[in-house]
Amino acid sequence: MNIEIVRNYCLSKPLATEDSAFGPDGILFRVYNKIFAYLDLQRPDLVVLKCAPDYAIELRDKYNGIRGAWHWNKKYWNEVYFETDVPDQLIFELIDHSLNEVLKKLPKRLQNEYATLKATH
Repeated sequence: MNIEIVRNYCLSKPLATEDSAFGPDGILFRVYNKIFAYLDLQRPDLVVLKCAPDYAIELRDKYNGIRGAWHWNKKYWNEVYFETDVPDQLIFELIDHSLNEVLKKLPKRLQNEYATLKATH
């Protein structure tokens, strides 16, 4: 796994956008203007992803390559390191999980709109 693969996967999601709102050293990925992933260009060996709180703890206990995200709310955000004990397939699943965590907080109208887009994507 590497930063380019993660970037491309994030951008493959319907309505996904990228920006550098935190400055030129990082890339935020959003849907409906809500962050679901972050790549720090100064630390290109990891991605920051949103996670359900109980699942976040479970993942941190199981994998050395998953930690509470530095400078993020550690209850909800994990740093997931590439080239560690975290399988590539799990990283893709965690990106999807992060996106779903963001989507489920949106109004039902937007959730339904996204589901329709996803089905046709």
